[in-house]
Amino acid sequence: MKNVIFDCDNTYGVPDCDVDDGLTLIYLLGNKDVNLLGVTTTYGNNNVEVVYPNTIKMAKDLKVENLPILKGGANPTDLDNEASDYLVEMANKYEGELSILATGSLTNLYGAYLKDNNFFEKVKEIVLMGGITEPLIFAKRQMDELNFSCDPMATYTVLTKGRNVSVITGNNCLKVLVTREDYERELNDYFNPIVPYIKEKVDYWFDYNFENYGINGTYNWDVTAAVYLMRPEFFKNDRYKMKLSVEDLKRGFLNVNEDNNCVLNLPIIDNEELYNKDIYDTWKSIEI
Repeated sequence: MKNVIFDCDNTYGVPDCDVDDGLTLIYLLGNKDVNLLGVTTTYGNNNVEVVYPNTIKMAKDLKVENLPILKGGANPTDLDNEASDYLVEMANKYEGELSILATGSLTNLYGAYLKDNNFFEKVKEIVLMGGITEPLIFAKRQMDELNFSCDPMATYTVLTKGRNVSVITGNNCLKVLVTREDYERELNDYFNPIVPYIKEKVDYWFDYNFENYGINGTYNWDVTAAVYLMRPEFFKNDRYKMKLSVEDLKRGFLNVNEDNNCVLNLPIIDNEELYNKDIYDTWKSIEI
């Protein structure tokens, strides 16, 4: 059992916004090996004034109204907030046993560190979704990095001071494309309430990706980070020496360089079949 805080920019169900954080929340709630201590909300896919109430609504939809949901910083300078307070509180309560999954801007984690400079030493592991090691180029246009670049100073601090940090990069997510046909095949049990809840919210995302990027499907960006946290055996660890800078992180770029100031693990999906099966099985196991 892992004690997890999910720090995210959840816009599941918000028009023209990403669905990945919401699908990640469903994965965490459906996973019997997760003790989800709370969700700390941040900005990225949208501003925190949208993300926070949207996450509360989603918790009500999923009948987990008792799940702690904390409002985080609205921008890189908004560091003193209830989300960072909660991160510090849980790091102290579960010292050495706290896992953090972060899939948006990292302002809240930076705020927690500024409140307690020993914060990262108390956290067991941090798994992030974000960053690029090379451009994300698709048929129609290049996709910008959307997480690390939101608050490059916070990102720099988390990556260089955090312990046991794994990063699911945008590039490594490209290994597994998910098509609409995959969803139709795997999510075909309409007697299970979660199935229509997922399909009704996600269906438009396939059209959005094709129209904007020429992608005939989607990628499980944030969900991949959650799967790595819970099922690392489906991945191959790949550690790199990095020379990071705030300037590079303004575009989310992770500079692999022997002249390094940190070492990061950039896991790669190694067993695609088990990875996919775990996602669908875990989604469908959630009880509403």
